[in-house]
Amino acid sequence: MPITASVGLNGRNDLADVAVVQILLNVNRARLPGNPPPLDADGRIGRMTLDAIAAFETGVMGLSESDRIVAPGDATIRALLQGLPPGATKEKLAVVLPRATKSRIDLYFEPLKATMVKYGITTPLQMAHFIAQVGHESGSLLYNEEIASGAAYENRGDLGNTQPGDGVRFKGRGLIQLTGRNNYIGFSKYTGVDYVSNPKPVGEDPMISAEAAGWFWVDRKLPALAERDDVRAVTKRINGGFNGLDDRMQNLFRAKAVMGL
Repeated sequence: MPITASVGLNGRNDLADVAVVQILLNVNRARLPGNPPPLDADGRIGRMTLDAIAAFETGVMGLSESDRIVAPGDATIRALLQGLPPGATKEKLAVVLPRATKSRIDLYFEPLKATMVKYGITTPLQMAHFIAQVGHESGSLLYNEEIASGAAYENRGDLGNTQPGDGVRFKGRGLIQLTGRNNYIGFSKYTGVDYVSNPKPVGEDPMISAEAAGWFWVDRKLPALAERDDVRAVTKRINGGFNGLDDRMQNLFRAKAVMGL
């Protein structure tokens, strides 16, 4: 299910869960009586969100009355999910990454879609795991370049950083951040574009940032782990450990929900 706890009147109302329900209510807005204005998907419960839940339950689901609360796995959340359009859509990406702003969804939706096609990330499980990991690694599409300078990677032979300045030059970039000279060499060889001489586009161009994540996914043989639905193994191969595992898992739960898994 795309929410982990109750949303609505006297609900737990966790920020991400409320945002998911708000997004889904907006997706179903044309079905609501009177076609009300869209909600701000800000994760804050309030009168407009409670009224929209009630309007959906009575006006769309046909319930005689509404308790103004949505719970994981209940009929209301299932009915809201049924309103999602078919195929890959920005609305689905927003549900998976409810903390992502609309501008970042708009910026990365097409690059991510093109990357998944190009790199064969096209089965439901692979797509779910890929977006879940990209979402965490990029801070919900907010970061495409490491905030730190990269100086900590200086002289890291395991990353191929053997020349002075390599740490900063080859700092983490991309939606799954490429780090170190070796990764930039590998990505350059695969794409035929020299990102060793000029690594900055990996962190500046949305299409290249997304493609770098796709290359990393395939290069690290993550498709097989995703098809096994092993989120811990996928996380460890990307991260080297299990940092942010809970967040990655929550992204994955939401991704599976919108894909009907």
